[in-house]
Amino acid sequence: MKIVVGGATSAGKSIVAYLSMGNNDIVVVDEDASTLDDVAKLYDVQPVLGSISNPDVQQSVGMNTADMLIAVTDSDEVNLIACQVAYTLFNVPKKIARVDSKYFLNPMWNALYNEKSLPVDLVITPDIEIGKYILNLFEFPGCSAVFPFENNSINIFSFQNKNAESPFTGFAVSHINEKLAEDGAKIVLIGRENKILLTDGETLVLQKNDMVYVCCPSKANQDIMRLFGIDHNPYENVVIFGGNAISYYIASYLEKNDNIISCNIVEENSQNAQKLAELLTNSSIITGEAMSDVILEEAGFNSADISVAVTPKDKDNLLLALLAAKNKDTQALSLVNSKDYKLLTGNIRNNTIIDYSLITISSILRYLRKARIEDAYALGHGLGEIWEVRIGDDNTNLHKKIADLHLPQSSSVIALISKKTILPVVANYELQPQDKLIVYVDDNDIRKIENLFYK
Repeated sequence: MKIVVGGATSAGKSIVAYLSMGNNDIVVVDEDASTLDDVAKLYDVQPVLGSISNPDVQQSVGMNTADMLIAVTDSDEVNLIACQVAYTLFNVPKKIARVDSKYFLNPMWNALYNEKSLPVDLVITPDIEIGKYILNLFEFPGCSAVFPFENNSINIFSFQNKNAESPFTGFAVSHINEKLAEDGAKIVLIGRENKILLTDGETLVLQKNDMVYVCCPSKANQDIMRLFGIDHNPYENVVIFGGNAISYYIASYLEKNDNIISCNIVEENSQNAQKLAELLTNSSIITGEAMSDVILEEAGFNSADISVAVTPKDKDNLLLALLAAKNKDTQALSLVNSKDYKLLTGNIRNNTIIDYSLITISSILRYLRKARIEDAYALGHGLGEIWEVRIGDDNTNLHKKIADLHLPQSSSVIALISKKTILPVVANYELQPQDKLIVYVDDNDIRKIENLFYK
């Protein structure tokens, strides 16, 4: 697939990092030569200097042969014009634009995005996607990730089995699933030593430090967590580091949450801090350096239930996680974009990494894949993806048995949803109209499974 990425921004780099792992022909266009050079050194891409909204630049990169344009510069207007040019002059099939302005995102103007007006197939706002992701973790304390399906009524959530004394450590996963079935839940995947293990067999045993992925009705999340010996009270005292669109989005929702007693935001830039203070009514904005002992004390860092570090600097976010780890009762969330820093995060206690690239790519994944996908999530670089596939009335797999789908051995149907209910995945189950399959897709099987669910 030929994909043109406009903008070597944080969002652009994240998208390129994921796409470069597949068999894609990637062109990156940016007006900053040094930024473009940095991307070209890290990934196998064709760098082009110029503005992605310029028709001459689009022609020079062969936009007429592109399968997709992803415009993610820091300018909403440039991104939208780039999609218009790509559609009108070069007939590009799929066009994705990053839009951050609340004015362009107003639901009143949704009719703006169509072939007759602005031909944009998907509008993404990475900062809001990250904010939503973090708020999901607030709703389910103790989780490492939450992937919602079926309008949030069902989800797959993950957590690390850190405690060797937890009730199920050393038990066969098949035995644990017999217990979880009472709550309509099932362990569907195990992450171990940077690999994903399917749970279909009888011999897989739960070990300490395994990443456990459970599919269940959303209302049962906390009950399932308690069965594994993980019981967190709702977060009440919150400290957020970084005064930006992400922290604003999070704080604006927390101000409506009755469980939240205090929400303090630390921002070094006085102008950014002033803007937040004008927008937020029940949050305290503290201006100063995050690493200052005086500022940390003023923010109530040592007594916080959760620390959220979303500054633009990965290093600062991880240092704040290390400081939070000194308090055994403080959970830490750290936003990280650089793949180098992600390798250093495994041993920080009570820390959950918020992977900028995975959240950004998940927001566009269903448009990248040539299959009828309702939703999709990337689990990690090299760890595969989870797809939600709906069986429509005209689907070629309608009335097929699950066994007759003949998925590759390294991928699997991990959950079956029928009439908003999770059903056991049984080999001889015959697929019905509007059934939804939750499919784990190994990176090496993407093309095969795309073809399987293409129609």
